[in-house]
Amino acid sequence: MSLTPKISAVINLSLVVIAFVTGVVVYPHLPALVASHWNAAGDVNGYLGKFWGVFLLPIIMLGLLGLYLIIPKIDPLKANLKSFRNYYDGLWTLILAFMLYVFGLQLAWNLGARFDFGHALVPALAVLWYVTGVVLGKVKRNWFMGIRTPWTLSSDAVWDKTHAFGGKLFKIAAVISLLGIFFRGGLVIVMVIVPVLIVAVATVPYSYVVYRKLGLK
Repeated sequence: MSLTPKISAVINLSLVVIAFVTGVVVYPHLPALVASHWNAAGDVNGYLGKFWGVFLLPIIMLGLLGLYLIIPKIDPLKANLKSFRNYYDGLWTLILAFMLYVFGLQLAWNLGARFDFGHALVPALAVLWYVTGVVLGKVKRNWFMGIRTPWTLSSDAVWDKTHAFGGKLFKIAAVISLLGIFFRGGLVIVMVIVPVLIVAVATVPYSYVVYRKLGLK
């Protein structure tokens, strides 16, 4: 059953509220310096003061919520966006849920839990990549979401072919990323990030080739 934009907005707002409330609850129990960044080996290599260490991610989530709400109102191709609104809403919900998950990992670490941070991220990122692939296959031409090159933005046909191609590659990247759980150290990051970077780069020339093949020059 598809959700209405209003219900989706409430869900997304709830994720942001949960992040802020959680931060307020655990704030008194955290150290003055909060671990905020981990290197490829899973070791902490960055700290923030208590306030920013706790509330930076919730504030970023709030900013993303604002983008989620305003994009459908300001996109010049908003009529196209309506045709895939459920996928638009769903992807934003997943992005905010992912950030809430990362926030939870960060708080757990600073409360004394010890685990491999990179490994903990692998399944969540694999899901994010896979769902992104699904959404790309449904996205219609717009100015804010998708593979936006001069050639995709100039033609619905180029847009559709490029996104079908990119969607398949993202799903493959998700499977490869999931294999990162069997590796350690920097190889985890390689398995999770490199496939997505390759996909992002590959779709640009692909869109140009499709553009030329369609005689749009």
